[in-house]
Parts: sequence; structure tokens; C-alpha cells
Amino acid sequence: MYSLAFSVLFVSFLAITLIVRFWLGSRHIRHVLSHRSAVPPEFAEKIPLHAHQKAADYTIAKTKFGLFMLIVNTAVLIGFTLLGGLQWISVTLFKFIGAGMTYQLGLLAAFAVISGLIDLPFEYYKQFRLEARFGFNKMTPRLFFTDLIKSALIGIAIGLPLVWVILTLMEKAGDLWWLYAWLVWTGFQLLMLVLYPTVIAPLFNKFTPLQDDTLRARIEGLMQRVGFASKGLFVMDGSKRSSHGNAYFSGFGAAKRIVFFDTLLARLAPHEIEAVLAHELGHFKLKHIIKRIAVMFAISLGMLALLGFLKNQAWFYTGLGVDPLLVGSNDAMALILFMLTLPVFTFLFSPLSSITSRKHEFEADAFAAQYTNAQDLVSALVKLYEDNASTLTPDPIHSAFYDSHPPASIRIHHLLASQ
Repeated sequence: MYSLAFSVLFVSFLAITLIVRFWLGSRHIRHVLSHRSAVPPEFAEKIPLHAHQKAADYTIAKTKFGLFMLIVNTAVLIGFTLLGGLQWISVTLFKFIGAGMTYQLGLLAAFAVISGLIDLPFEYYKQFRLEARFGFNKMTPRLFFTDLIKSALIGIAIGLPLVWVILTLMEKAGDLWWLYAWLVWTGFQLLMLVLYPTVIAPLFNKFTPLQDDTLRARIEGLMQRVGFASKGLFVMDGSKRSSHGNAYFSGFGAAKRIVFFDTLLARLAPHEIEAVLAHELGHFKLKHIIKRIAVMFAISLGMLALLGFLKNQAWFYTGLGVDPLLVGSNDAMALILFMLTLPVFTFLFSPLSSITSRKHEFEADAFAAQYTNAQDLVSALVKLYEDNASTLTPDPIHSAFYDSHPPASIRIHHLLASQ
């Protein structure tokens, strides 16, 4: 009875999510297309029509691709669950390996490999067809597959020990395993904040100290005014993969470092770079990063507690097409099913995250306007919107669900009003 009810609940949420996402995507396409013929008045003197139309075409192409991937991912999800895909993988592995930790790790590895192989041709198409069509791709097929191999090896080196610890806790730590697992997960995330900038990121990109003495002096002056200490200013060779530009700071505590994409430095003037960095520093000084980490940890605690309950419920497995009695421990299966189904049940809460993120963006913009010239940030944003082909006319409802940043016109209006 409970199994059937959960199956119906899962299918219902899946259908609702699918319908809502298609509705949002179709709205977005129609809205962008209807505004394609003219640049919005507030940008008419700053962005040429051909750039505006390129952004519209790029946005529409990405949205259509996203809707196609939604169909593919939904089919894969149903295949793994209700059509018995995970059940078949589990039973097949159990016949060859038997019960135990090797089986548990093997099940997770098999799921990851199969999922990765399914995604691979679509990721390749997105990079070498969609991005290339609009002039953004700078990556070679060799680099694409090199990145893929590196990511897989790092995933094995880091993920395998972590998963082993989590599975061991699930099996041996009693009813409060989820609390201990949360402590391990929290410690791992904090460790990654320290190690990623200096250990992992350099495996994919080259980071060189900022050589422009004038720009360096300008940035160091900003950091002194703001009260921000950094381990260094670095330029990342982002141009070997994409022509998109960005700036960010990474790390935690004493390991903080500021990173500029080389594409950003090539496009913006020094005073504009200073304004963009002031916005990023605003996130730090206003404690947005700490708040986001705290929320992430709180949500992960709640999710692990929920998993602690679900892993002992037979209906959770049978309702998703898995017979928990055919193999030994189901801990790895519980992790997979939970990861697969969680987005289905949480999608409708997406606007809550967007609302918080947008609030932080407005606050960081105001911070930047306090320590630099608001007009400099406006001019930098306009260039970035144009260079990244970001649409100036997103559908408001679609934007509320998906966009972590406010629409261009609203964001710039707020900036100019802060002067």
C-alpha cells in the first residue's frame, strides 16, 4: 500500500516538475523572441542590435537544448527507477561480487559510469556545437577528454574514500549515523574550500600572478580600503576553454586568493575591473559566503536526517522499482535513489534560493558602489552582458525560478539609484 502510494506521489511530482519546467522554458523562449527586434531603450546607446540579437538567439538555443535534456533526463530517471534499471544493475553486481563493501562501492561506481556515459555525448554537443556556434568555445576535443579523465581520477581519489566512510557509518554507527555522516561531510566541504584553489584548480588551469603593476596597485588599494587580506592576485587562462569572462575569489581563511579570467582582463578597463572585484569582495565582507555555507550545511543535515529515515522504509525502495530483499545491504542503493529523486520533490522551492541570491547580489552591488564608482560597475556589467551574450529581456517568471542574479535592467536601475 505504502509502496504504491509513494510511486504515485513520485510520478505526480515528476509530472508536475516536467510540466512546470516546460511551461517556464516555453515562456522564456517566447518572451526573448518577442523582444529580439529591438534593444531595450536603457541599453540602446550601449549595446548594438546585432549583439542583442545574438544574445537572444543564444538564450533561445540554450533553453531549447535544456528542454531536450529535460526529456532525456526524465527518461533516464524513469529507466533507472520504475523500469528497473537500478534493480538490474544491483542484482547483476550481486551475482558477481556478493554482499559487502565491495558490492556497495561497485554499485555506486556502476551508476556513476553509466550516468556519465549517457551524459557524455550531450556535453560534447553542447561544447562543440552549441557553444561553438556562438563563438564561445575555445576548447579542443583533446582538452575536453583530458578534463574528463582528470575529473574522473580526482573523483575516484577523493570521492571513493569519502563514500567508504559514509557507507561504513550507515552500516555500523546505529540510528544516528546520519549525524556522524553530516559531521564528516561538513569537514570534507571545509577541507575542499582550503585545498581546491591550490591543489585541484591548478590541475585544470594555469594560474599566474597578476603582472600589471598599475592594476595591481589599484586592486591592492581597494582591498586596503575594504579591509580584505588575500594570498595573492592571479590570472587564470580561461580563454583556453571559453571566451566567457569572470572574476572570483576562492579559498577559506588564510588561503583566500583573487582570480581573474584572462578574458575579463582583456575586455575591461582597470577602473571597471576594480568595480567588478569590489562587488565580489562585497559578498565576502557582507558575510554572504558564510551565510550560504551555513544554509548549505543546515540543509544537508536535514537531508541526511531524512535519508536516515527513508533507508529503513521498504516502500522507499519498492516504490521506486527496487526490491530491497534481493541483495544484502541497501545503503548504496538508498544513496542513489535519494540523489535521483530529491530534485523531483524540491524543484518547486527553487524561487526561494533565487530570492536570497538576488538579495545578496543587490547588496554586493551597493557595496561596490560605496567603494568604487557605480557607473564603472554599470559599464563593466554592460560589457559582460554583451560579451557573454546574456539576454537583456528574460521572462520574469522564468528568471525568478532559475536566475541567481537580477535581470540586467533591474540590477542597473538599482545601481544608478544608489548614486
